[in-house]
Amino acid sequence: MKIKLFTVPNLLTLSNLLCGAFASLAALVYGSLEWAFWLIVLAAVFDFFDGFVARLLKCPSAIGVELDSLADMVSFGFAPSAVVYAMTVGGMAEGTPVWIRLVATFVCFVMAAFSALRLAKFNIDETQHTEFCGLPTPANALFFSSLGFIGVRTGLDFGGWPLLIVVVAMSWLLVSPVRMFALKFRGFGWRGNQIRYLFLLLCVAVIASLRIYAIPVIILLYILISAIRWGMQANRGGQEPAEAQAAEERTDEEARSASDDAPKME
Repeated sequence: MKIKLFTVPNLLTLSNLLCGAFASLAALVYGSLEWAFWLIVLAAVFDFFDGFVARLLKCPSAIGVELDSLADMVSFGFAPSAVVYAMTVGGMAEGTPVWIRLVATFVCFVMAAFSALRLAKFNIDETQHTEFCGLPTPANALFFSSLGFIGVRTGLDFGGWPLLIVVVAMSWLLVSPVRMFALKFRGFGWRGNQIRYLFLLLCVAVIASLRIYAIPVIILLYILISAIRWGMQANRGGQEPAEAQAAEERTDEEARSASDDAPKME
């Protein structure tokens, strides 16, 4: 079987992976949280365009899907863990007991493990075409890397044990059952896109006020709005939108298949 390795989408995915690797080095070796942040942002850009280009050029491939998950694990799993490590363990006093350093290190990189679970779950979950189950790994990575960036730029200290508690909470969110909306618009109309337009308007307002420092606030808004929406859906009961749409798509496919197999009346 002939497999094309160096396609344009795959090169974009590899660029994503390299950005994540260099972001990890920037945080762990050079102590530059600013460079780590910008490299993770660049990785997110490559992550967006690899799928877009694959659809545009009509060259999706099985190896591209697998490669995308591996790249995301580096850029949005390991790299943000490295940033948190630099912000917490890297800032501990010299006399800090080894066991405290080890516990803090474990908590930092637990996030990488949960990111791997999140990505593996996404690959086999057919209900995540129009929305997500759990926090997407790029959003999680941008949240923590932006905290490091803001800390360097403003002198604020976001590290320490409070940050590790946030890491535990966000790690749970990665694999949680909370349904989080995707920014995939169904046309340009208001109906069916209300929550997306509302979120974008809030983003514009926050960015106008905080500029680049708005990223962690936007991620928290995204989590809050998604959680409220999910809670309202749970209270109403019934089938969740993503599951309902997946079932509807399967029904449509079965109907089309039956129509194709049936004798045509001319």
